[in-house]
Amino acid sequence: MSPRPLILALLATTLLGGCTSLLHRPAQLQDGARAKVAILETTDVHSNVLSYDYYKLKPDDSLGYERTATLIRRARAEFPNSFLFDSGDTIQGSVLADYQALVKPVGCDQELAIYKAMDAMGYDGGTAGNHEFNYGLGFLSQVTGTPMNVDGGHSNRCAGPHFPLVLANVYSARDGQPIFKPWTVVTRQIEAYTADGSKVSVPLKVGIIGFTPPPIMQWDKQNLAGKVTVSGVVEAAKKYLPELQAQHPDLVVAILHGGLDTAPYTPQMENAGWYLAGVPGINVLLLGHSHTEFPGPHYAGMKDVDARLGFVRNVPAVMGGFFGKDLGVIQLVLNRKDDRWVVDLDNTHSEVRPICPITVGTKKGPCVPADPAIAPLVQQAHEAAIAYVNTPIGESTLRLSSYFADEGNMTALAPVNAAQADYVRSELPRVHPELASVPVLSAAAAFRTGFGGPDDYTDVAAGPLTLRSAADLYFYPNTLAAVKTDGAGLKAWLEKSAQRFNRIDPARIGEQALINSHYVGYNFDQIQGGIHYVIDVSKPVGQRITRLTFHGKPVAPDQPFVIATNNYRASGGGHFPGLDGNNVVLAAPDGNREILAKWLQRQKQISAKNLEASSWRFAPLKTHGLVTFTAAANKLGVAKAAGLDNIRQLKDHGDGTATYAIDLSP
Repeated sequence: MSPRPLILALLATTLLGGCTSLLHRPAQLQDGARAKVAILETTDVHSNVLSYDYYKLKPDDSLGYERTATLIRRARAEFPNSFLFDSGDTIQGSVLADYQALVKPVGCDQELAIYKAMDAMGYDGGTAGNHEFNYGLGFLSQVTGTPMNVDGGHSNRCAGPHFPLVLANVYSARDGQPIFKPWTVVTRQIEAYTADGSKVSVPLKVGIIGFTPPPIMQWDKQNLAGKVTVSGVVEAAKKYLPELQAQHPDLVVAILHGGLDTAPYTPQMENAGWYLAGVPGINVLLLGHSHTEFPGPHYAGMKDVDARLGFVRNVPAVMGGFFGKDLGVIQLVLNRKDDRWVVDLDNTHSEVRPICPITVGTKKGPCVPADPAIAPLVQQAHEAAIAYVNTPIGESTLRLSSYFADEGNMTALAPVNAAQADYVRSELPRVHPELASVPVLSAAAAFRTGFGGPDDYTDVAAGPLTLRSAADLYFYPNTLAAVKTDGAGLKAWLEKSAQRFNRIDPARIGEQALINSHYVGYNFDQIQGGIHYVIDVSKPVGQRITRLTFHGKPVAPDQPFVIATNNYRASGGGHFPGLDGNNVVLAAPDGNREILAKWLQRQKQISAKNLEASSWRFAPLKTHGLVTFTAAANKLGVAKAAGLDNIRQLKDHGDGTATYAIDLSP
């Protein structure tokens, strides 16, 4: 038998009412009653209201709150007793969000599009994530309908969500009071069953208390310094839980915009969920911020965490993904015991329900349909955002293309590498000051290299740049990550990337294909940041990188580096040596594409002056036969403009593709 019932019994005799496992007694029920209650959670929606990619200007059914809404309706049909909460990072993170905050800010009488959508689903409460503060306290005060006694805050109550937002660990610098209510109690009638099987309707009082990551003071210093103060998550819980418990709630739900970390606790801890779960008085834990799913394999093996059933230190917990891709569901069973509700942990579990279920292996099946009630609510704002994304953000004097990225044209990759490196150099000293002097490199791959046909290339013409240009340059919605490595690790990374090429035999008479068709283009990382290297395709795999230098000097095996990349690569995607998630030193909540777009805006003009030239070349190799590759037809001018004078087109295939030859001779 599980030890959990024994633990609950012991807690019943030692802890106050409203403790972690024993809940306030509904007076009209006798011992032996039973109820099932579902706690539903969204988090990190980032204002992705619709299943639409504003950068590509086309639908994207793999994300979007309008599909999460379908999961919510299905869950409510399955669980008559349910509560719905949001764990933050709600109002920022999409083109639609930027439009309503920065381009044409909503008025005091207007509700944000994301809140309109959420109100249609009837939330019971939520909290603020770190990105809620990105647009400043004045905007946050306005759009949440929360008067704030802070510099720049609103004293009047503007239009906001039709559900309470709670936040216990951010305080006004003027009066020391929380800028949101730290906690509240939500009451709802639920169906319960008595010991004899009779169904009864009883009120269930659910107390909610919210928390945001304390490092917001560093992340949004320009918006928050001198205006608010922040306390640690555990400290805030211990401060306000007694007040909440005095209201005799039946259930206490902690809504944390944070994940799980078992490192030694500090008041500045970013992902303090593991420690929050250990605070007496919390019955349910809702998580966020980490852009991962809990329960899930990412947390397997973590101390006192059940990553299969969804418990953190014996507290039911869930983290429901991001961008509207998932719904978190905690299925609670409550038993009446000793005149109180008791969480039956042996029959309670959590799960993350995706909008696009995986059917076979890692292949996603059909995504759930969008809820038809959502799109009409935001149609006007949606159309305005589309117009906005087509507005210029700068210009380029260069054609930025991936037609010949495999052959050394890095024009499409250099802006990505520059933006990634710039971001890491800015953020790394904050989270790892001991790494502030370590050189930062950046790795990027050409995601579009013709695999999908002759139009499957990045191609941004010289001239005006728009936000759509950023999507062309960075095709996937990854988030940025940075890893610490050394010279040996850098070389191993490059050797793995060089598997993109077949081994070329100089003595062979016939044609030889340069590209290894079994090695996908998005795994051909090209690294910049002051390094230069040579790829010798006559050598076997693992021995191709020669003359690897950093600022002109040979790279030593033990020389430290930090390399900016994306979450896919940093966590082991592509099976690169030494990359398995264990050496990540920065896991940004921001997308690579969004980081690139903001960098382009700051630069205003892209030219050879602010882009690093190609960091690598092929080793000179005289071959008896032709070395060939296939690319889009009639693009020889692109190669010439990039300085690749050793390429010529051999044959136009008539389908938009052509065979080219590359001369590798000295």
